[in-house]
Amino acid sequence: MHIGVAVDTPEGLMVPVVRNADQKSLIEIAKEMAELGKKAQSKKLKRDEMTGGCFTISSLGSIGGTAFTPIVNAPEVAILGVSKAQMKPVWDGSTFQPRLMMPLSLSYDHRAINGADAARFTAFLADVLTDIRRLLL
Repeated sequence: MHIGVAVDTPEGLMVPVVRNADQKSLIEIAKEMAELGKKAQSKKLKRDEMTGGCFTISSLGSIGGTAFTPIVNAPEVAILGVSKAQMKPVWDGSTFQPRLMMPLSLSYDHRAINGADAARFTAFLADVLTDIRRLLL
């Protein structure tokens, strides 16, 4: 599974690809993403480091966006948009509680992905992100 990670650079958006992400630990992926991000910022990415992705993750969180509609770039089949996390009041059944909320937007190609499966993936991801320790298991 090759995952593209959008990187904002002075020259525009670049999407380096983390290859075989499903075979790497979270720490390995983070290190590789940091390395690829530095290469993108310094214009040292090679063409083959930006091709072959099947899924992209794009985040506007650092810019401050609260929601957006990411567009799938063929031949990829889906893109996850991550917006800025903010404290919001959430109803717990009897009162409002402050909760950190991070909007997610998943766009996908219906020719390759069943919409119900995409919705289940998004719900699973949201559940996992509520307790980041689960990603380390």
